Amino acid sequence: MSGIPFVRDLDFEYGVCQPVAPKLRRVIARNPGLFTFHGTGTYIVGEGEVAIIDPGPLIDEHIEALLSAVAGEIVTHIFITHTHSDHSPAATPIKKAVNAPTFGFGQHQPGTYWVDSDLPPSKGIDADFLPDYSLKDGETIEAAGFVFEAVHTPGHIHNHLCFSVKELDIFFSGDHVMGWSTTIVAPPDGDMRDYMDSLNKVLARNDRTYWPTHGPALTEAKKYVRALLTHRMEREVAIADALSRGSETISELVSLLYRNVPKQLHSAAGSTVLSHLVHMIQTGRVQCEGLPRENSRFGLS
Repeated sequence: MSGIPFVRDLDFEYGVCQPVAPKLRRVIARNPGLFTFHGTGTYIVGEGEVAIIDPGPLIDEHIEALLSAVAGEIVTHIFITHTHSDHSPAATPIKKAVNAPTFGFGQHQPGTYWVDSDLPPSKGIDADFLPDYSLKDGETIEAAGFVFEAVHTPGHIHNHLCFSVKELDIFFSGDHVMGWSTTIVAPPDGDMRDYMDSLNKVLARNDRTYWPTHGPALTEAKKYVRALLTHRMEREVAIADALSRGSETISELVSLLYRNVPKQLHSAAGSTVLSHLVHMIQTGRVQCEGLPRENSRFGLS
């Protein structure tokens, strides 16, 4: 498979508000993990009047660090990229402390393919969060002296938004595009067709520098997004090849295709393989006995 030019170097200190670009600061939460890298990076945009991007998890140390960072300033907006538990829960105490409204796409809902599914939501969902103001794709909001454009990017989760701030040459990419890792697309919250469409959507834009919620900035964003798309397409070629050679189950596919990946990641890999298989069913390349599930049997059409 083609290599993805991952970007992982990050100089930081937990609980410290660090300037990372003009008019942009970041505080990283102490929630490192297999899916969060070093932790959630909460951004503060502007000076004097500021906006917060992704308040993060319910960790007292992180919430206190954020409130300390904006002490003496006016927080006018709190933006949420999506409702995973490492992104949105701290919005409630932050909102209460600074008296600022929250903005996001909306409450949690399953991916497009899985709307009528009986599958339970994935772990790590913040099902309680509901923004004060719901933003539509392309909607713009003036905040902290800048114009924020909401870009709906479903795939990782249906209510995922990125935020573009053209005056600062910044594109807050949330978990949609991250330099340290590929993105988990786990049913029923994730949807591979939506995800690949959303990658093509951001590729067609002119945003040059991405600031993900986890990890460092991406300064060669278009090159990186192209690599992600190539990786996903090659993954589906590999799945088709494995099916042609006799693999039928997700367990068999993961054991073959992710044999060099640590076993603690195989469960997440299985969810992503299911998303790929559903995408291949939608595009007429794969068939399945009954409804596609992690214990289903699959074959080429």
